[in-house]
Amino acid sequence: MEDDAFALERDRMLDDQLRRRDITDRRVLDAMRQVPRHRFIRPADRHLAYADAPLPIGMRQTISQPYIVALMTQWLEPQPEDQVLEIGTGSGYQAAILARLVRQVISVERIPELAAEARRILAELGVSNVQVVDGDGTCGYPDEAPYAGILVTAGAPRVPEPLRQQLDEGGRLVLPVGSRDGQMLERWTRRGDDFHRERIAPVAFVPLIGEQGWNEASAAGEGWSFGV
Repeated sequence: MEDDAFALERDRMLDDQLRRRDITDRRVLDAMRQVPRHRFIRPADRHLAYADAPLPIGMRQTISQPYIVALMTQWLEPQPEDQVLEIGTGSGYQAAILARLVRQVISVERIPELAAEARRILAELGVSNVQVVDGDGTCGYPDEAPYAGILVTAGAPRVPEPLRQQLDEGGRLVLPVGSRDGQMLERWTRRGDDFHRERIAPVAFVPLIGEQGWNEASAAGEGWSFGV
């Protein structure tokens, strides 16, 4: 079976890319082992599915490298009874990882074609606790708020205020903030009306497009590279 053929590569990914760095959460490592990343990759690139690199998924978007997926998930500190919000469904891979760690995932995607493909793959894999919503993720998804965690998979010029306000008490918001030259991965934790910020690592993501993020024209004008 195709999935069996990738099992060794997936184990190698855990050993070489995750454990040897700073991914220590056993639940996160187990989720990364269980979710078949190659199912979220275009057939032409499937042989690179477990490489330590982002890959294009179409529509000028990418699937993040495995280490970044694991790092963001670990900093989110997902708990079994949590409901979490993901901004930027993309391929659906990050949502599938989160689905193994929490009760419910709401994932918002602005590109309908990507949202539809993610729904298809998640359904094929039997992932039933992810709801993919078409819309502007920079505004969050207030219908299901508050959230124990919010994870943003695109680079924001600043922290969108709606996302901070949709966090539950003690909730964690993990996102990259910065410009086309790169962003800083940050975690914001809600403590009443205050928010505690931690800076994690420099990263490079595609731009977060929307009302509370970049607009597509300005992002293009800033020279963003959408395909890497």
